[in-house]
Amino acid sequence: MRLRIPRWAAVTAVLAVLAVLAGGGTWTAVASDDPPPVHRADRTLDLDGVRLDTSYFTGDGAGRRPAVLLGHGFGGSKDDVRAQAEGLARDGYAVLTWSARGFGASTGEIGLNDPEHEVKDVRKLIDWLADRPEVLLDKPGDPRVGVTGASYGGAISLLAAGHDPRVDAVAPQITYWDLADALFPDGVFKKLWAGIFFSAGDRPEGPGQSGAAAACGRFTPELCGLYQRVAVAGKPDAAARALLEARSPSAVADRIKVPTLLVQGQSDSLFTLAQSDAAARALTANGAPVAVDWISGGHDGGDRETDRVEQRIGTWFDRWLKRDTSVDTGPAFRVSRTGGIDSTNGRATLRAATADRYPGLTAGPTGIPLTGGPQSFTNPAGATPPAVSAVPGLGGGLSGLSSLGVGLSLDFPGQYARFDSAPLTGQLRITGTPTVRVKVTSTAADGSAVLFAKVYDVGPDGRQQVLPAQLVAPVRVADATSGRTVTLTLPAIDHEVESGHRLRLVVAATDLGYASPLVPAGYTVAVDGPLTVPTAPGLDTQAVGLPWWVWGLPLLGLAVAAGLLLTARRRTGAAAPDPGLATVPLVITGLSKKYKGGDRYSVQDLSFRVEQGQVLGLLGPNGAGKTTTLRMLMGLIAPDEGEIRVFGQAIRPGAPVLSRVGAFVEGAGFLPHLSGRENLDLYWKATGRPAEDAHVDEALRIANLGGALERAVRTYSQGMRQRLALAQAMLGLPDLLILDEPTNGLDPPQIREMREVMIRYAADGRTVIVSSHLLAEVEQSCTHLVVMDRGRLVQAGPVAEITGSGDTLLVTLGGPVDDVLVEKIGALPGVAGATRADGGILVRLDGIAPTVLIGELVSLDVPLTGVGPHRRLEDAFLTLIGGGAA
Repeated sequence: MRLRIPRWAAVTAVLAVLAVLAGGGTWTAVASDDPPPVHRADRTLDLDGVRLDTSYFTGDGAGRRPAVLLGHGFGGSKDDVRAQAEGLARDGYAVLTWSARGFGASTGEIGLNDPEHEVKDVRKLIDWLADRPEVLLDKPGDPRVGVTGASYGGAISLLAAGHDPRVDAVAPQITYWDLADALFPDGVFKKLWAGIFFSAGDRPEGPGQSGAAAACGRFTPELCGLYQRVAVAGKPDAAARALLEARSPSAVADRIKVPTLLVQGQSDSLFTLAQSDAAARALTANGAPVAVDWISGGHDGGDRETDRVEQRIGTWFDRWLKRDTSVDTGPAFRVSRTGGIDSTNGRATLRAATADRYPGLTAGPTGIPLTGGPQSFTNPAGATPPAVSAVPGLGGGLSGLSSLGVGLSLDFPGQYARFDSAPLTGQLRITGTPTVRVKVTSTAADGSAVLFAKVYDVGPDGRQQVLPAQLVAPVRVADATSGRTVTLTLPAIDHEVESGHRLRLVVAATDLGYASPLVPAGYTVAVDGPLTVPTAPGLDTQAVGLPWWVWGLPLLGLAVAAGLLLTARRRTGAAAPDPGLATVPLVITGLSKKYKGGDRYSVQDLSFRVEQGQVLGLLGPNGAGKTTTLRMLMGLIAPDEGEIRVFGQAIRPGAPVLSRVGAFVEGAGFLPHLSGRENLDLYWKATGRPAEDAHVDEALRIANLGGALERAVRTYSQGMRQRLALAQAMLGLPDLLILDEPTNGLDPPQIREMREVMIRYAADGRTVIVSSHLLAEVEQSCTHLVVMDRGRLVQAGPVAEITGSGDTLLVTLGGPVDDVLVEKIGALPGVAGATRADGGILVRLDGIAPTVLIGELVSLDVPLTGVGPHRRLEDAFLTLIGGGAA
């Protein structure tokens, strides 16, 4: 669920914030094209003179089912959440979406979740659901209903639970608990985010508006007046805070007692992790079941793990709306952690840390001494130029880089104080809000100071510094003329500091995202004690997105199953290394994988072995299971059954032995604005390995990009991107190189060059695995073949043994032999003739290669079940019964 961004706002940042609800009119039934079918009915509901545009989704099946209300993000409409609504409907829910007041096709004014308007709308939508024959009722007029949504839609889910006792469970995402605190943290105006937000809703409804109506656009007059006062003053007044607090979930905190899944973004300078922390503490005190999930991304962008989050929300509702006690809703606390760059797509890979209870933001405090005496600096006239930390809508991309050791922030000399720690003697994982006591002195006429505190991760050279998640904490200090000691609560983060790095506290006078005093002033800051960082002990790190049963032992009975449910969040250890396979690049044994919701295996009972120096071709039609096999080999997904060992080490996500593997699977993702060389440098830096181990020169000679290496990747052709991806996979000269369809998009000379590269690479004692569906190409490139079809092994062995060397082949068919077909095959170029034979058609070759013949047969839609040397039918090397799904 994404927030819609006006085009004009993209020049300065990206829109973010909130969502609302709606319903009203005449039904129109529409069926989704996706199986199983989902039925959508659109209707406009008239509520208190406002028309709300709604959509109602149901799947096939008889009987009543729980309902879900699904809100959208600020600036969007019900259409933004259609895909999620259809997914929930397929899972057995009746789903109602709506465009909030002032958005989409709905009328009315934006009231920021006013209890008398937007929240009242939700209550009437629940009334409407209670009358639907498909909806399960707990009692007359009381439907079994959950509410979810992102940002503003997340807030309305919490407000609905506080205002309507019929709500049974909620799952708010990247939202606020106290809107006043979010927009005015510690009394400092978050001007850039507030400006983007209010401007997005400030457009007039029609050309006939003028004066005050045009100035306020779609907002209610009281909200319009609030923003205009605060924007001019540069700080909030009591009335502004009171209005926003009254429309926040925190205002009804004591009434929210339903199961709540709180999903909050780590890359979010609008609604920080502190917002979900406040919600978790309040709801837990009410006795409600609460789970907290810190995701990668947020309002500042980045990967928000949409698929995984939506799956977890579905699981949450399965437990609390369907009342299915066998459902594992996941850990009470989960945090996504960056683990380097995925070589298959250039995106940061993620791991998860989990705990059986939410630790809060201060658990496991560790004191880090800081050096540096009192330091003086100034707030310049007009608060310009400002320091740069978070940039609305862009911080997620920057924080994604920061988690990989690349920082982008700016502090102007003379405008900040800096205090450093000694180099750390070991790794330190910060999870929560660091704090530090400082003494502040101000020369401002009123004795106040507005300051911005942040903690950097500083590299061993003392110069390269990274601002985790690009977050800064504002603070307003009063009565500091003679000095005042205050505790700075820094942004909540989850960040690992490497051994040898330092922590650096910076207290600045300005920040781009906030309003600073326009009158110049001088400040002096001194630290009064160590920097206290929380470490959240007890978190168990594991692979992201993997269900507990991947790591659990097989179910041996109901008693064992019950025990597993209690310990599901604990990760089992990896299998012990096998010394006898220490020199064997790859052994796959009994490998099987079936995707959730699928009716067949993608890979089933697959076993084969690869030796050093081989170029192994993984051959099969589209849908044979080749890419799934390679993704399991790379630890990107987990098998349901079986084992993969690389150089004797069992493969699991993040296994150390994967450092000996280079891969190009399902295309490569590069940062388009960076050059090819910069992309390679960034990728290698993200691995954390020494620069001298990259062997960049060898990789670049293979890529042979010439002057293009210094150009932005967005200017590359497909073939150039493929060669750059190959160079990236070969960085570090891995012992095992995995290439998935590497010749896609290449012209014949480039294909020939790619083939020669693979052969040379293996000739030095290393091993290459290349997947393809092109028989002739694999035959020319590879020493050995593994042939797959529909997830199963058809044959494995040296190329010469599999393809055969005879001049006569037997083509076996999945149906009766047709004389017309025999004639067509006999007329093919390079075929001396074709005749009927027991079990198929006997083909005499006259210059055509067996693999080329198979390609010709496939193009003729011949119903093949096998092709093999006539002398050894058991050597049939390609089974194509029914083909494979593309």
